[in-house]
Amino acid sequence: MPSRALGATIDGLLAERAVSHGDRVFLRFGSGDVTFADAHVRAERLAAGLASAGVRRGDVVPVLMPNSPEFVITWLALCRLGAVACLVNTAFKGPALAHAIGVTGATLAVEHASVTPHLDAVAGDLPALRTRVGADVLSELAASTGSAPAPGHRASDPAMVLFTSGTTGVSKGCVLSHRYELRQAGLMAEHLGFRDDDVLYCPYPLFHIDATVLTVGPALVLGATAAIGERFSVSGFWPEVRRFGATVFDFMGATLTMLHKAPRRDDDADNPVRLAWGVPVPDEIAADVEQRFGLQLVELYGSTDAGLPMYHPIDVPRRPGSCGTVIEAYTTRLADDDGFEVPVGEVGELLVRPNEPSLTADGYLGMPEATLASRRDLWFHTGDLLRRDADGFHYFVGRRTDSIRRRGENISAFEVEEVVKLHPDVLDAAAFGVPSELTEDDVMVAVVPRSGAAIDPAGLLAFCAERAARHMVPRYVDVVDDLPRTPTEKVRKEVLRERGVSSATYDAESGRIT
Repeated sequence: MPSRALGATIDGLLAERAVSHGDRVFLRFGSGDVTFADAHVRAERLAAGLASAGVRRGDVVPVLMPNSPEFVITWLALCRLGAVACLVNTAFKGPALAHAIGVTGATLAVEHASVTPHLDAVAGDLPALRTRVGADVLSELAASTGSAPAPGHRASDPAMVLFTSGTTGVSKGCVLSHRYELRQAGLMAEHLGFRDDDVLYCPYPLFHIDATVLTVGPALVLGATAAIGERFSVSGFWPEVRRFGATVFDFMGATLTMLHKAPRRDDDADNPVRLAWGVPVPDEIAADVEQRFGLQLVELYGSTDAGLPMYHPIDVPRRPGSCGTVIEAYTTRLADDDGFEVPVGEVGELLVRPNEPSLTADGYLGMPEATLASRRDLWFHTGDLLRRDADGFHYFVGRRTDSIRRRGENISAFEVEEVVKLHPDVLDAAAFGVPSELTEDDVMVAVVPRSGAAIDPAGLLAFCAERAARHMVPRYVDVVDDLPRTPTEKVRKEVLRERGVSSATYDAESGRIT
């Protein structure tokens, strides 16, 4: 890690890289390469243009764009101004989108044409949002011949907001500083053995921590190359890896299982990758994946709000199911419901305390109560349940809160229910996860119809697809007379999960009752 990175800003380090690695490729997309020098010049010009449009230090600016060089340049330009890039999931619609934009209090947003209809639909709920910068205006601003104001921000100032799923309510915007980005990137490079000649490949969206903090970040820190795909595709994955010359890639959710389930080819091992990192690493396929594709798999533990406190050492034989050991930059504890540490081998909630500044999120944007609730007793409470063995290796067990993990995304059951309940024939609904054949969960919803109404499951899911991100739309629907409840009227989801998929359940994949 560069000696100045501990006190560097993202834009400051980019300026250094433009001098020290100017001709080296920094960003690689399907549309072409961008060098460090090019990225710096383009970010400076766009920063000047955004400043002329009224963006100032400390302003929170939502960015809703698909993966592209323009996305990264926009983020870097906002960093240059000391503004805060709020990177919003482009699949958000309806209430989830209105919340994500509304919590920023933003007056200006940068948007791609693909999200314009969704923003139009919630514009009445966003009175503060007066300026929406589309592609044409962004191009004009990027051609500015003016100068951006002199930098006045520090490494501890916020650089971006990334949304983490609302496991007990709406999604929360994690406020992340310049130092969070660069230090997490440096720690990853250190603990995974990244090199300055690596091409780090990520097929996931740039509004996700994997692509920004953990791919573009290490490339910036090391002077390496970040290769960003448009989207994950099983059929297109290895051709893109080869085309980009990727030496490292990350995986999450069911993606590793999906790659493993793809038909075998004689040239599976004919690829430039040496290392793949992510979660989870299913024990039953790990050895075969490594042998088949000629690479090393490494599991770790982290989240947007807590950072990455655990890595499985790359020079130690894999412990099946383990997400690794705690690195020196953090102190952790596995605690019971009262906050006391549990004995070795028992399951407890992971509590995290950084040993350096800015290694966790600085809070949740516009949600002080949620921020305070997550930081009780001088510990950050992750909500994740883990156990550890006598050697300090940790094993992920599950979530304490009501969330569903589907294909690499943490989904708020609350947000799914909000959308389902918008349907005019739905009286009540409960969303929960059921096991998926691709590992993790599929989304199931139990629905109570209004009196005298009949619910068509296929029609209900089509209704949801118009109002929610694709990964949030349920696969399974049960139409039920009532929901099981506690004496305090809370839905007993453990009863629903235990019952799971039955002969009366509608399965969207088959289009019929199971």
